[in-house]
Amino acid sequence: MSKIIRTQKPSVLPWYAAALVFAVLCAALPAYKLWALLLALGGAAVMFGAAKKVCPPRVVEHEVPFHTGSGDVDEMLADIQQKLDALHALNEALPDPELSAAMTRMEKAGRSIVETVEASPAKAKQVRRFANYYLPDAVNVLEQYAKLARQGVRGENAASIRAEVERNAASIATAFENQLDALYAAESMDLSADLTVLQNMMKGQGLS
Repeated sequence: MSKIIRTQKPSVLPWYAAALVFAVLCAALPAYKLWALLLALGGAAVMFGAAKKVCPPRVVEHEVPFHTGSGDVDEMLADIQQKLDALHALNEALPDPELSAAMTRMEKAGRSIVETVEASPAKAKQVRRFANYYLPDAVNVLEQYAKLARQGVRGENAASIRAEVERNAASIATAFENQLDALYAAESMDLSADLTVLQNMMKGQGLS
């Protein structure tokens, strides 16, 4: 998903050349006189223009995770991707197969949400709550679960927490999938309307 962005940075050499010419002319002429000062400024301007023609701007390349044209959307997608990477790492570390399956569903839905919003940045407002609350909370809960598992904490409270996480993981995955599905609600309605129009046209022509 990362992209290479190319930007142009003007060369600083024309400025240095203009400053040098100005300094030399000021030293050679009576700079305290207006005509001499104007001449020095004119010479510096001419040098700046000439140097600019022979010193093209530098092309600088830098890699960015996303480039949708909106800084806020790019930042949100990068944050979602970071949390999905954390979710993936947690999934790799947890042995429970049912919980792992649910986490895989969460990650898959989350990656698809990122791809969908990247392709259609206007949809970003539909996933703000997912990005700011649902996903971070899910990752936090699973991190706490993993912490208990690593530390081998036992007891009624720890067991209750683990059981609750395992029981609700599938529901969280379903919620992620529903969020993804909601992004396509408008397209589904448009497609349904188009199909209805097509069916009516075919009926009108006696083709169905």
